[in-house]
Amino acid sequence: MKLAFSTLGVPGLPLPEVLALATAHGYHGVELRAHPEEPVHPGLSPAGRAETAALFQGAGIEPLGVAGYTRVAAPGDDGPVLEEIRGLLQLAHDLGAPFVRVLPGADPGRPREEADAVAARRLGTAAEDAAALGVRILLETHDSHPTGADAIRILGPVGHRQVGALWDVLHTWLGGEQPSDTYAALAPHLGYVQVKDVASAEDTTPVPLGAGVLPLTECVDVLSRSGWDGWLCWEYEKRWHEKAAPLPELLDAGRDHLLRLLGDAA
Repeated sequence: MKLAFSTLGVPGLPLPEVLALATAHGYHGVELRAHPEEPVHPGLSPAGRAETAALFQGAGIEPLGVAGYTRVAAPGDDGPVLEEIRGLLQLAHDLGAPFVRVLPGADPGRPREEADAVAARRLGTAAEDAAALGVRILLETHDSHPTGADAIRILGPVGHRQVGALWDVLHTWLGGEQPSDTYAALAPHLGYVQVKDVASAEDTTPVPLGAGVLPLTECVDVLSRSGWDGWLCWEYEKRWHEKAAPLPELLDAGRDHLLRLLGDAA
């Protein structure tokens, strides 16, 4: 498996410094948080996109994905949602990134079947744009759809190879789902896996990998035993937790912990 980390852990850091961290600490890729407050986002100019792609290429680091905030099950018309997804897809294509992350984001008051159908319809439409650009859209296990069982209610009806799943191990755990059950649900659709660790269900402040309560050993074990050979991306949510330890000083230990888990699971 390949290792990456998200720029969510180093908010606002210039891309050359992010890539230098990845190189220095032995990570193969970087997931880009696509938000206007970050260096890379859908509003980036053509020149900026070309420069970003060149920086990745020069560093020998892969742009794993563009992590957007589009809520595919959100209320309202399809048009604005599809426009957001297409913007993310074009950005990923221009950077050479294989994946775009979207969120479920269903309204809690909306009937479940209706929200699922809306999300599936939108993703099915966007799948054609994704195919044309050679990028996969990944629905993250998150918010209204935290588990694999939730996500598959949307992904199953879409049934398109350019639409898949992003397994966020925190949310499936908070949803009470066992790693083996998550993998069973998402395996045909799985794009990559976001790993992280937290102190408890009540305190989700990020902690070093292995220092918290998330079932990382079990997650890596089920992936390895199943022969899955994709990406593990450390999403250290420093952006939302200012008092959390700085990510750069944790990168070596985090890499070593993941490599240990992979070695033990081999």
